Amino acid sequence: MAAVKQEKSVIMDWLTTVDHKKLGIMYLIAGTLFFCKAGLMAVFMRIQLMIPENTFLSGQTFNEFITMHGTIMLFLAATPLLFAFMNYFIPLQIGARDVAFPFVNALGFWIFLSGGLLLSTSWFFGGGPDAGWTAYVPLSTQDRLGIDFYVLGLQVSGIGTLISAINFLVTIVNMRAPGMTMMRLPLFVWTSFISSTLILFAFTPLAAGLALLMLERIFDAQFFVPSAGGNVVIWQHIFWIFGHPEVYILVLPAFGIISEVIPAFSRKRLFGYTAMVFATMIIAFLGFMVWAHHMFTVGMGPVANSVFAVATMTIAVPTGIKIFNWLFTMWGGKITFNTAMLFASSFVPTFVLGGVTGVMLAMAPVDYLYHDTYFVVAHFHYIIVGGIVLALFAGLFYWYPKMFNHKLNETLGKWFFALFYIGFHLTFFIQHILGLMGMPRRVYTYLADQGLDAYNMVSTIGTFFMTAGVLLLVVNIIYSAFKGERVTVADPWDARTLEWAVPTPVPEYNFAQTPQVRSLDPLFYEKIHGDGTMKPAEPIDEIHMPNGSILPVLISIGLYFVGFGLIMLEMENALFNPWIVVVGGFVITFGCMAVRSIKEDHGYHVPIDQIKRELPTKGEK
Repeated sequence: MAAVKQEKSVIMDWLTTVDHKKLGIMYLIAGTLFFCKAGLMAVFMRIQLMIPENTFLSGQTFNEFITMHGTIMLFLAATPLLFAFMNYFIPLQIGARDVAFPFVNALGFWIFLSGGLLLSTSWFFGGGPDAGWTAYVPLSTQDRLGIDFYVLGLQVSGIGTLISAINFLVTIVNMRAPGMTMMRLPLFVWTSFISSTLILFAFTPLAAGLALLMLERIFDAQFFVPSAGGNVVIWQHIFWIFGHPEVYILVLPAFGIISEVIPAFSRKRLFGYTAMVFATMIIAFLGFMVWAHHMFTVGMGPVANSVFAVATMTIAVPTGIKIFNWLFTMWGGKITFNTAMLFASSFVPTFVLGGVTGVMLAMAPVDYLYHDTYFVVAHFHYIIVGGIVLALFAGLFYWYPKMFNHKLNETLGKWFFALFYIGFHLTFFIQHILGLMGMPRRVYTYLADQGLDAYNMVSTIGTFFMTAGVLLLVVNIIYSAFKGERVTVADPWDARTLEWAVPTPVPEYNFAQTPQVRSLDPLFYEKIHGDGTMKPAEPIDEIHMPNGSILPVLISIGLYFVGFGLIMLEMENALFNPWIVVVGGFVITFGCMAVRSIKEDHGYHVPIDQIKRELPTKGEK
């Protein structure tokens, strides 16, 4: 007799869920909270720099904020926000009922969150890490407890990111619907696939580097001590072998979002699909060849500098292919300038500007002038904010109806776009000029009458515009939850890909019948050559689904204790023996893994009559 799903309380349902859609929403919430936290730190730093010789923040607090701002934004905000869309929409876009390993998917989220909370715990133990988000040695080997939270928090969080990436890779390779060949994958799936591959190869050197730093800080190893035969520059190589591919880990899925939004609201197929796929592959490959352009000033020599300079400039070619393909997609299209399209189309010139300044920084002799100035800060934020964040907002307004069954308010959305976009350029464009004038980055104050005062004031005012825009987005989300346009049809945008073929709200099993894919942009193909609905590749039958589990939460708690216990080894007045906490954490972690291995859990089945009841009627399709 087939097992049926057991009902749970709302809290336990979300704590134990392995549903990729709920996990996507939890990634979205967690990433948003970390985004707001890091954004608030940025506002405080800009207030400190608004006028010369300001005392709003102390130098120590500024160092902690600048470290935590960068670390949280990259590891705990941008990555999970992209994972939110990847979790929710990859299975839908490839015609799958779930990811390949639902339990591992939940485990990845909870371990990521555990690592993020461990890093944030540093505020309660003397302050956050203060060595910059790159944690260069010997600064990061100083006797400061915050760095231990940085090292262990990122190690734990990185485990979650790594296993989630493996899950996405297996899902895309093995779970595609019949007819969904690799060259029919939506661009968002392609970019997510390649980004997950990058995670596989980039997070491993990061894990190794963090392990070396942990051994040095906690167990007195000598990897980075020159007098003991160590080398401080080795850390920079290890970090940037991860750090530069990390930019593409974030940017490529953002490219994928733009490649979904622009065709949908241009009413055209994406121009040059095949070229876009191969350009993405080339960007990923070259991304591992350019890490040392962050190190032109460390004395590698002219040969090494030249090689990495040329490789860095080369990467502009496949990126340019993407830019032109987006422009050609819009060219001649019937463009709808709603909020999603405003963010997507504005992404293109903004990212180009970030790329142009990147090519400037790729010239090694010029980089000697730019390297530790605000020019680098401006370039980096034009890539991260002007690229990734604009794409995230485009994806949010585009996919929101499918995720939450209502649209965000367009009037509030356009005001949000205007405030955020104007504020972004006010904040960061002016920083190019500050950099060219010689203002060093990572300093908490500056002297008056150097010509920097007005530019810093404008930059800070821009930050207030961006903050107002984000607050307006929060208002929009709350207002739309109560007053927003309800969405009951599957495809409110007249879109092109498979996620718009499933009913709204999305059933727990996604597709009542696995769809038969006959072309690229399969839903649009059926609108033109069929009756507008996907043809089933199988008869209606009961659907097997996995049961939820509390074990991912418990395993993440165990890893938190392991990390915190190791940090306690460095505390002068630990409340009790740190090894009890470490061993207890390992017992919880491996005990839960043993339970998972031994206990048989065959899931449950959704009966046929329930599936038939939930099938949309003709008027709802």
